[in-house]
Amino acid sequence: MIIVLTRTPLVLASSLRPSSSTANTMPASGVLNAAATPAAPPARMRSEDRIARAWLDRETLSMAKPVADAALGLLLLETGRHLDLGWLRVNRSLLGCAVGEAGLAFAAIFAFAFLAVGLSPGWSAATAAITMASAPAVVLLTAEESRAQGQVTQRTLLLTAINCALSFVVFAVVLGVVHAEQSGDWLNALAHPLWVVCGGIGIGMLCARLALIIAARHAKGSVTQVFILVAVALLAIGVARMLGVPVFLCLFMMGAALNMADRNRVLAYTDLPQGHWILAIVLFVVTGAMLPLNDLNPITGLQALGLIVVRGLAKFAGVLVTGRQDLPIAKRRLVGIGIQPLSATAIFMAAELAGIYPEVSGQALLLPLLAAALMEFAGPQMCRYALNKAGETEPLPAGRNR
Repeated sequence: MIIVLTRTPLVLASSLRPSSSTANTMPASGVLNAAATPAAPPARMRSEDRIARAWLDRETLSMAKPVADAALGLLLLETGRHLDLGWLRVNRSLLGCAVGEAGLAFAAIFAFAFLAVGLSPGWSAATAAITMASAPAVVLLTAEESRAQGQVTQRTLLLTAINCALSFVVFAVVLGVVHAEQSGDWLNALAHPLWVVCGGIGIGMLCARLALIIAARHAKGSVTQVFILVAVALLAIGVARMLGVPVFLCLFMMGAALNMADRNRVLAYTDLPQGHWILAIVLFVVTGAMLPLNDLNPITGLQALGLIVVRGLAKFAGVLVTGRQDLPIAKRRLVGIGIQPLSATAIFMAAELAGIYPEVSGQALLLPLLAAALMEFAGPQMCRYALNKAGETEPLPAGRNR
């Protein structure tokens, strides 16, 4: 990771002169695979090349790939562990609030992409599925750094986790729609989404069971259990990459399975080491580095800002009109602000679509990528404001400023 971060300034400098590096075909579970070729890139390379060539060269991309996979996987593992289905069974209105908010966000983004931007129905649905989720990395980091605890914090974390789960399901369905729209192959339109969903759930559940079996032989909360959890998570990443299943789905399902299957609370007191949050820096670096400046123009920038505004209003309204039974309107407003960060997983979803259909118009992928990059600036501040305004954060030690 240090190599990747320290090479970034050199890569940015080298991007100012012509380069012969071009991006290679992206596997279904990855985002950072590339290879150089002296000849003109074939059609299958052009979409990813437009995304990555201006910022990252082949060598840096190949080095960053396993780190980015591990960063995203561990963050989504923690997000899955925060998905408390028992709480949803006790308070059924929470599920209705989450579904209503996510559904409204999807519908609003779809309408904007289809009517205002002019994308096809399939790619409008893909844009909505990619950008509807909140950012688990930002929400978890902000809550942990602020030591936030309370109703607003828990509701924000829970809605973020459910958002991720719903976006993964919708994304798998949209894959089938895009397959049917692009190729007309209905067999592939049905088989590929089923492979993605079943493969992700299967790998996640098997790895969760493996982690619990091994960890049960050791003391609860011990360092050994931490190593076991990380090792099995990395195993899940390797299996997912080998089978062509999205890493983000496998690790999220592993976290959710750990939460559901750990009846003896074997790993309930085991947290990932604090250093794993440093991996989140890689995701933010990748988000900025993947920004396709070559295709950026004022119209595209305005469309990305419009998408952010439409998405933000839909998510805020969705939270505001639901959850009236157990949360006052003032706290619902803060939750609506706290879930605004746009998930960095959007980049990985967009890149997976680029790997499947590289010949598609760059704007279909440029819009969610640019929106995700822009929200890296505003999203964390909005989440922090919501938690601070709710009065659920602990004051920092003297001499430190937020």
